[in-house]
Amino acid sequence: MEKSKVLIIGGTGYLGKRLVKASLALGHETYVLHRPEIGVDIEKVQMLLSFKEQGAKLVSGSFNDYQSLVNAVKLVDVVICAISGVHIRSHQILLQLKLVDAIKEAGNVKRFLPSEFGTDPAKMANAMEPGRVTFDDKMVVRKAIEDAGIPFTYVSANCFAGYFLGGLCQPGSILPSKDSVVLLGDGNPKAIYVDEDDIAMYTMKAIDDPRTLNRTMYLRPPKNILSQREVVETWEKLIGKTLQKSSISKEEFLASMKEQNYAGQVGLTHYYHVCYEGCLTNFEIGNEGVEASQLYPEIKYTTVEEYLRRYL
Repeated sequence: MEKSKVLIIGGTGYLGKRLVKASLALGHETYVLHRPEIGVDIEKVQMLLSFKEQGAKLVSGSFNDYQSLVNAVKLVDVVICAISGVHIRSHQILLQLKLVDAIKEAGNVKRFLPSEFGTDPAKMANAMEPGRVTFDDKMVVRKAIEDAGIPFTYVSANCFAGYFLGGLCQPGSILPSKDSVVLLGDGNPKAIYVDEDDIAMYTMKAIDDPRTLNRTMYLRPPKNILSQREVVETWEKLIGKTLQKSSISKEEFLASMKEQNYAGQVGLTHYYHVCYEGCLTNFEIGNEGVEASQLYPEIKYTTVEEYLRRYL
């Protein structure tokens, strides 16, 4: 089967650059949207040039120029959007409504993967304010996609390993301490941690797969479904030392959120649902979903222990 041509939007971002790398590695003709308003962001410009050297094609386009989006979309079979939905970086999820319109007008796209890559928003109808805005906005985009009749795959990648494992699941920390750790509650609810490069590879594997068409693909690598306590124990085993442990109750955590700015409150709300409520693992994948590590057993995913070794 001929491999799809792919357009990646947000290709210089945290996940986007990994998607470009995975797309090229799997032999897809890969297009990366670059914005004329990039200005003097030298790191992004140099990243785009490195993509070009690796075989990607750069296509000029912007959410501020609708026709440029239509023109870019017409070049490919599959569109993947990886613009940020994280408030501590930038929250741009609803910009994708313009992209949905462009895909509908172009009429040639076989699959659209919108910017999701986290908690499944369809499972978060009861999420707290202000963090629920992330899930609500993603559901607005989903409705637009489905109303337009655009073929889709939604990728629920759960916890990015760099953000969660690096800080032993402690908000505001991305390097593991060798001395102490604060447990969120009793530290026992299970979460799911996925290496960002693995997220990209699973995503790219899915784009031509009929089994993922019009479905949510969940990333649940079996060895990476662990509680915060189990993550800490894995780290302690690696460093040969027991960390000093304290804990913060649900009530204390919620009270501390009020001291944060809006972006901080959004992020902490997500930590609350993941680490106190276990929102990533408290449901079974139904008929409308598929699980990535079962679909693609040939991908040797990075385990939590392997990921943590880099910090030694």
